[in-house]
Amino acid sequence: MINTETQLLGLLGNPLEHSFSPEMHNKAYEKTNLNYLYLPLEIEEDNIEDVLKGIKHMKFIGFNVTIPYKLKIMKFLDEIDPLAKKIGSVNTVKISQGKLIGFNTDGKGFVKSLVNYSKINVSSSKFLLLGAGGASRSIAMTLADRGAKKIFISNRTIEKAEELSNETNDKVRSCCSYVDNNDMVKMKEITKKVDVIINTTSVGMYPNTEECPLDKNFLLKKHLVIDIVYNPIKTRLLLEGEKKGCSIQNGLGMLVNQGAEAFEIWTGEKAPIEEMKEIINNIMKNK
Repeated sequence: MINTETQLLGLLGNPLEHSFSPEMHNKAYEKTNLNYLYLPLEIEEDNIEDVLKGIKHMKFIGFNVTIPYKLKIMKFLDEIDPLAKKIGSVNTVKISQGKLIGFNTDGKGFVKSLVNYSKINVSSSKFLLLGAGGASRSIAMTLADRGAKKIFISNRTIEKAEELSNETNDKVRSCCSYVDNNDMVKMKEITKKVDVIINTTSVGMYPNTEECPLDKNFLLKKHLVIDIVYNPIKTRLLLEGEKKGCSIQNGLGMLVNQGAEAFEIWTGEKAPIEEMKEIINNIMKNK
């Protein structure tokens, strides 16, 4: 029951109509008997500072941040977690004693999903990341932080891949190289070297479900193929990987685990990960 003791949380972004986070979090709080309420807060960029001033004086204990404000929010925060500072974006904020403290749970959620569901050893594995945007940044820097043997970053705009690769090497650990994904010879050569292929782009996301971010002929049986997209559950990349006998993984694990990381930051309690996974699966079945 919502009352004067209810602790508030929210999701700041625009647009928010397709987000699963409010339903996932609210059902998780219900299952753990926590008097919390998670609200979608669709705001305009010009109002960010005013919204944060208001939130500080209400019963909010934190909030998530999504597109397009993960970078823009940082200048309004009082403290930023060291890894989030390296990544250069924040998706989770905790409010403690009137201070806004920023974290990035995207990369942590991805790695936890990777390790828990596929049993991959990060430090002995080589990775190919398709894309050099915000999600790739979080994943690349977290993998580097966890000791990845080698990370290749591929992007249609080679300058962005080079920039992210160099930044990861400088800020975290020297383990990254970059490649132009229009260079088919080089891409084929690199896919032979890697253990894990990760699509961090929106290519293949509904409604453009026939699109694939990588030539299917480059997929090998030895690969673990991951797509952080979760609508559809099996993207064209995953379907092609499945045909080749690859192990495959969609974006639901990352979604659940980054949400669980945020849950624990806010509440100080263990997140009900299995229940959160079940909630997301049920949401997807009803879509």
